[in-house]
Amino acid sequence: MCGIVGMVGRGPVNQEIYDSLLLLQHRGQDSTGIATAEPSGVFHVTKAKGQVREAFRTRDMRALLGNLGLGHVRYATKGTASSEEEAQPFYVNAPYGIVLVHNGNLTNTRELTDELFHKDRRHLNTSSDTELLVNVLANELQSSISGLELGPDQIFDAVARVHERAEGSYAAIALIAGYGLLAFRDPFGIRPLILGTRKNADGSYEWVVTSESLVLENGEFEVVRDVMPGEAVFVDLEGHLHTRQCATDPKLVPCSFEYVYLARPDSVMNGISVYEARLRLGERLADTIAKYTPKGSIDVVMPIPDSSRPAAMQVARKLGLEYREGFYKNRYIGRTFIMPGQAVRKKSVRQKLNAMSSEFKGKNVLLIDDSIVRGTTSKEIIQMARDAGAKSVTFASAAPPVRYPHVYGINMPSRSELVAHGRTIPQIAEELGADYMVYQEVEDLKAAILEGSDVDDLDMSCFDGRYVTGSVTEEYLAWVEGTQES
Repeated sequence: MCGIVGMVGRGPVNQEIYDSLLLLQHRGQDSTGIATAEPSGVFHVTKAKGQVREAFRTRDMRALLGNLGLGHVRYATKGTASSEEEAQPFYVNAPYGIVLVHNGNLTNTRELTDELFHKDRRHLNTSSDTELLVNVLANELQSSISGLELGPDQIFDAVARVHERAEGSYAAIALIAGYGLLAFRDPFGIRPLILGTRKNADGSYEWVVTSESLVLENGEFEVVRDVMPGEAVFVDLEGHLHTRQCATDPKLVPCSFEYVYLARPDSVMNGISVYEARLRLGERLADTIAKYTPKGSIDVVMPIPDSSRPAAMQVARKLGLEYREGFYKNRYIGRTFIMPGQAVRKKSVRQKLNAMSSEFKGKNVLLIDDSIVRGTTSKEIIQMARDAGAKSVTFASAAPPVRYPHVYGINMPSRSELVAHGRTIPQIAEELGADYMVYQEVEDLKAAILEGSDVDDLDMSCFDGRYVTGSVTEEYLAWVEGTQES
C-alpha cells in the first residue's frame, strides 16, 4: 500500500504535489519522493526516507521545476523499508527517459527478474518491484517505437504488453520525457486510481490522477471517473487526454482492505464512499455481536481511534448502548499497522493511545477495531482497558479474521504472524486476553461494502484465501514467507 499522485498543469506543479502527498500520508510513512519534468524533458527528482514534512526542504522544492510531476509516499511491502534506494520514484534513461511511481505488489517478480536480465538485457539495482515495473514498461515502449516520435497508440500498445507480462496489483503513474504523463491500472483494478480535471480561465485543462478522491476535492479538481481496470490514460504536453482499454479481459475486483482500514473515510473509491461503507460494516457487526455475546455483558461501546469510529457509532446505535470515547490518541504517532516490526508496533501503541480511567472503571466495555492482523496492538489495548479498571472486555473487529497472507500490496506476508491463522475465535480471545471476541462475517463484509454500488466483487484474499489474479500458488506463498524470514 502506497499513495501516488500525478499532475499536468499550466504552471509549476511542485507545491500541489507536495500538498497532495500530505493528504496521502496515511498510505505510507517509510519514504517519499517527488519528480517533475520540464517541457524540454529534463527531470528533477527528490526522494528521502521519512514522512513528507521531514523529507522536503525549501531548496528541494525550488529545484522541482516543471508543469508535469508525480509523487509517492511509501509503505514497504517489497525491498527494504529502511533503504533510501528503495524510495520511489524510479528512473530509467531509455527510451526517452521514464520516471515512475507504483502502488501495489507484483507477484511474478522472480520470472520478471529473470526475463529482464536474460532476455531484455536490462539491469536492476534494487529488489523493488517498482524498478521491475518501470523496466518492463521501458522495454515494451522500446518495442513500440517505429521512428523517433512516440504517440498515444504506441504508448497504449506498450501498456497492453505490460499487462501480459506483469501479474499482481499495480496502479502506476509515469512521466515520459518530452511527451507527457501516463497512468495505468492492473486488469483487476485491485489498487485504486482516480482521474480529475480543472478548467482554467483560458479554456485549457489541468489534470490529476491519484490514489484517493480527497486529493481532487482539496485541489478543487472535478472528478472525471476512476481509471478502469486495465485502462491507460495519457495526457500530452498540450493537456490533451487520451485513453484506451489495454487489457483483454478486465474485471473490477478492488481490495476490500481499502474500505476497512487503508483509505481515509472522506474518500470515494470505485463509486463507493469509504465512510458509508464503514457505517454499514457497523450495522452488520452489531447483529453478530448480539448473536454471540451474552445479554447484559456490555455497558458501553468504545472505538479504537480513528478508522473504527464509524463502525463503533453504528454498533452502539443499533444495540441501544452508550457510545463513549475511552482512548485519547496522540496524533503525532504514525499508524501502528504500517510500522515495520512487531517490537516497534508494540512500543508505539502506548505512545499513541492513552486509556482514560474515568471511562473504563467498573464497566463492561465493548471495544471496536477496524481489523485485527497480527494482534500485537489489540493485545496491548485490551490490557490497557483492564489496567484502566474495566470490569470485562469484549473485543470486536469490523473485518473478518485475517487468516491468509495478503500479496497485493499490504504487508501481511507470513501466516505465522497472523493471530487468526490456525486459531479458532475462542483461542484468539484467549491469546489476546479478551473475555469475548466477535468478528465480522465474510459475507457481511462483502455485502456492506458493495451495497448500492455497481461493483459486484472484491478481493478478500486475506479473509477467504481466494486470490483473484489466479496466479498465487502455495509454492509462491511459501517463497514469500521464506524471503521475509531470511
